[in-house]
Amino acid sequence: MTELDDGYLEECAAEPIKIPGAIQPHGALLVVEPETLKILQQSANARRLLGFDVRNDALLSAYEEATTLCEEIRGWLSGGENTLFYLVAVGSQQLQLTAHRSPQGLLLEFEPPPRPGESTLDGLYPRLRDFLDRISGAHDITSIAEEVAREVRAITHFDRVLLYSFDGNGDGTVLAEDTNKILPSYLGLRFPASDIPAQARELYRLNRIRLIPDASYDPVEIEPSISPLNGLPLDLSQVALRSVSPVHLEYMRNMETASSMSMSIIVDGALWGLISGHSRASRMVNAQIRTACDILAQVVSLQIGSRLKASSAAERLELKSVETSLLSKLSVATSFQRGLVNNPHEWLRLVDAEGAAVVVQGGILTTGQTPSERQIRDLATWLFEAGHDVLETNSLASIWSGGEFLSEKASGVLAVSISQIRGDYIIWFRPEVVKTVAWGGDPNKPMESGAGRLHPRKSFDLWKQLVRQQSKPWTSAEVESALGFRASIQTLVLKAAEERAELTDRLEAANKELESFSYSISHDLRAPFRHIVGFAELLSDKEKGLDQKSRHYIETIRGAAISAGRLVDDLLHFFPTRALSASQVERRCRQDCQRIEAFVADGDRGAKHRMAGRGASNRLWRPRHASSGASEPASQRHQVYGAAGPGHHHHLRPRRREQHDLYRR
Repeated sequence: MTELDDGYLEECAAEPIKIPGAIQPHGALLVVEPETLKILQQSANARRLLGFDVRNDALLSAYEEATTLCEEIRGWLSGGENTLFYLVAVGSQQLQLTAHRSPQGLLLEFEPPPRPGESTLDGLYPRLRDFLDRISGAHDITSIAEEVAREVRAITHFDRVLLYSFDGNGDGTVLAEDTNKILPSYLGLRFPASDIPAQARELYRLNRIRLIPDASYDPVEIEPSISPLNGLPLDLSQVALRSVSPVHLEYMRNMETASSMSMSIIVDGALWGLISGHSRASRMVNAQIRTACDILAQVVSLQIGSRLKASSAAERLELKSVETSLLSKLSVATSFQRGLVNNPHEWLRLVDAEGAAVVVQGGILTTGQTPSERQIRDLATWLFEAGHDVLETNSLASIWSGGEFLSEKASGVLAVSISQIRGDYIIWFRPEVVKTVAWGGDPNKPMESGAGRLHPRKSFDLWKQLVRQQSKPWTSAEVESALGFRASIQTLVLKAAEERAELTDRLEAANKELESFSYSISHDLRAPFRHIVGFAELLSDKEKGLDQKSRHYIETIRGAAISAGRLVDDLLHFFPTRALSASQVERRCRQDCQRIEAFVADGDRGAKHRMAGRGASNRLWRPRHASSGASEPASQRHQVYGAAGPGHHHHLRPRRREQHDLYRR
């Protein structure tokens, strides 16, 4: 932007368009105190239009010519309406009255009534009904725009009526036009946002209709210019007669239009577009026709708003269906990142993108048309450092210096953060769409300097611009879809974390069960194995006359019991118990041994002496202390399966053969 551009914007922003201190000359203005109807301020032409000598500080009710007028005003004040619109008798004439409430008093606007043969509001109702029937069957917004342009021109008789909408940058595009060919056609042209400064847009939003019958009018001063109630300049935002900016009047003359009327299209409280009528010659549109046009514009605003909402709702439903399908697949994936890559179609359809990437902890997975991994990593770093939780742009190059190198595949970027502590993002990309835009004049020259101030541009000739480094814009439904998907991903990750926590709890419970099991092994299994070994040796010592085969059986039993006891040792080493310490296990084992020896002593003291003499008790299997250090898992498995493998089968095979021999006998 040049210094001239900066100066133009600053001058426009500083222009007091709400408090011009004057009105247009096709009507008159009185400002009266609400309780007493004392006249506080008046336009300089009030006496001439009203037909009696109106003076400030006088009571309006003191004038005989204003008797009916005062009755209408008091009746209006007793109700709750904000605006009074009434054809009222003032003296011997009828005047169109429009009244507004304001902190600075009651603002009373007076205009001449419709001339004979001119349309009135009552006479326009049938046309409005027919218009409503036509637009209710319109297929799309463009069709509605074409209908309203035709209807407004038929009612107002302007040479040309346009309907144009504003985009996100404030530029206006003409969607429809109806014309008698006197003025040049602007259909399809775009007009830069600088043509309507921000404060003028706000005024269009607050006051829906504005008429300029003659762009060469001389403003009529308000006397006094300062409100007696609050000491501030009179705010004319609500006043239809408000005098407009000299810059705008010059703008009209540069367009070769002498008269204009604008009606605002308000959707969800925001200025969506304008219906604008122009004529080469001056043209007066009476207040009743303007009111009919205002009603028409409000109906069109509702129609456009409902169409936009219906279209957006349908788009949201479609995208939600895609999200549901994608989430069902992510829920069974090993990770949501891998699930995204394995379902590229749904991932891209989620926001109608051509490429996508997920950046998590420095790792990058992509699908479709995307920049390189290095470029994506640089983009994610910039997003994180710039604090972008959500970024939606159709021109990355216009907000990031590195974006110009990505424009071919990533002019449009929609990115959502999935971490508050790292630069983790899900990013969708749209490629550059090179297009030619037809402007009504060079948008880079919105003003010219001279004569001590800035002037609006003079040329509105077709000016074509080749636009690069821009993609198709993201819709609000697509941005909401990305945000909703992020919330679902976060829920999915949280659910996975909860499942891991639940699994951890279950593992801890299983470990406790293993501890209990290890106690059973240490106490309930060891004792029987020791009993088997002890009694086998007692039997071998007591029965001296056993043949060799019987002794082999006894030795096999003893060896199997010892091997099983060692297996228990190895199992305890593999599942170390916290329920019993090694010393506790050893103490219980000694107690068991003592019970065995006591039992033997009671049953056969002689056998006990013989067993002791042979040192049999020394050959009893004793439990080994668990190692204080944790063994390697592979070593532990070797101990368990080694004991249950060759040693176990070594004792089982003879046992099966001997049982077979016994059964055969």
